[in-house]
Amino acid sequence: MITSRASGVQLHLTSLPDGRMGPSARDFVDWLEAAGQSVWQVLPVSVPDELGSPYKSPSAFTASPALLEHPGAPVSPEELAAFAERESYWVRSWTEFGGDLADQVRFAREWADLRAYAAGHGVRILGDVPIYVAPDGADVRAWPEMFRDDAVSGCPPDAYAATGQFWGNPLYRWDVVAADGYRWWIERLRRSFTLFDYVRLDHFRGFVDYWAIPGEAETAMEGRWEHGPGRALFDAAEAELGELPLLAEDLGDIDAAVIELRRTLGLPGMAVLQFGFNPAYADNTHHPDHLQHDQVVYTGTHDNDTVLGWWATLPEVPRAMVREAAARADVQADVDREPSWALIELALASPCQASMMQAQDVLSLGSEARMNTPGIEGGWDWRMEKGALTDAHAERLRALTQDAGRC
Repeated sequence: MITSRASGVQLHLTSLPDGRMGPSARDFVDWLEAAGQSVWQVLPVSVPDELGSPYKSPSAFTASPALLEHPGAPVSPEELAAFAERESYWVRSWTEFGGDLADQVRFAREWADLRAYAAGHGVRILGDVPIYVAPDGADVRAWPEMFRDDAVSGCPPDAYAATGQFWGNPLYRWDVVAADGYRWWIERLRRSFTLFDYVRLDHFRGFVDYWAIPGEAETAMEGRWEHGPGRALFDAAEAELGELPLLAEDLGDIDAAVIELRRTLGLPGMAVLQFGFNPAYADNTHHPDHLQHDQVVYTGTHDNDTVLGWWATLPEVPRAMVREAAARADVQADVDREPSWALIELALASPCQASMMQAQDVLSLGSEARMNTPGIEGGWDWRMEKGALTDAHAERLRALTQDAGRC
C-alpha cells in the first residue's frame, strides 16, 4: 500500500467547515501540504443513513449528494450516458431505488477535481469501504439472492463495547457470492479504486470469520462465529483489478487466521495507540514497543474518543505507561499537559509504514469533538470551525514529521 514512511490526518468531508467539497476542502489540502502530510483519510463518501452514519448506506456504490459543492450544476445527456455505461454494473440498482444519477455525475466531476488538486499538492486520499450494506437498501433489493434473511451482523465484546455490538446489517450468502465469481465485490472494489488512492477495508476479520447474530436475537451476545470467504475473494479481485491498494482494518477479536490472511495478501494492518496501554496485556500489539512496519498506526479512529477525552478518564497506571513510552521515544510534548501531541509524536516515531492522527487530536479537542461512539445511535456530526487549523499547527506538525523521516 504505502511503501515509504508517510503520515496523514483523518478528517471526514462532513467535518470540514463547509461540510462538503469546496473551498474548505481545498484549504485543508493546502494545510496538509504545509504540515508535511501526504495522506488525507476520509470516511465512506456514500449516502449516510438517517442518523448520519456512512457505514449503513442505502447503496454500496453511490456517493452522497450532500457532499457536493454545486448540487445544482447542469449535467448533459452525454455525461449521463457515459457515466451509466462506465458504471453499468450498479447504476440500475440505484435509479430503481429512486436515486438520482445526475448527482452521481456531479460527484464524479467534483471529486475528480478535488483528487487532482490533492495530488498536485502531494496528498493522496485514503478512503473507506464498509464490509456490510444497509437493510432493505438498493443492494439488497437488486441482488436479494446474495443476502441472508436468518441472521444479521455485529461483533462480540471488544475494546469498543463490553457487551458486543449489534449492527443489524444483512450478512452475505458467501456461497452465492462465490458462485458468481465474487463479481459484486470485484465491482465494489473497482468503484472504490476509481475514487481513492488507497482503501481501508472495514472489518477485515469478517472475511475470515464473521459474527452472525440470529434475526430474532435481542443482543450481540447471542451471535456465533461463521466462516467467511477467506483468500478466494481477494485472489479473484486481484486477478481482474491488479494490485489491491488496501489497508486491512484488523481491530477487535483478531486470531491467527486473520493475521495470516492479511500477511499472505501483503496488506498492512492497523494499530491504535489508545489501545496500547492496558496493563493486563503484556504483548499488546498496539503498544509502541510492539508496532511493526506492516501496520498503519493511529492516535485514534473515528470510533475512538479524542486523545484528550480518552486521557481525561484514563486511570493512573496506564497513564504511567504512556509517560514511560513517551520518555523512551524522547517525546517533546508534556504528556500530562498535551496528551494529544504526545501520542502524535509516538505515532510518528513508530516503525509503521504510515502514521495517522485525527484532526481533533491536532487541535487538542476533548470528547465534545468525538465523531462516533460504537453501539450508541447518533453522532457523526462534529464539524471543525473555520480557521481552526492554523499555520502554527502546521509548522509544529511539519517539524515533528521531518524529525520522524515522514515528510
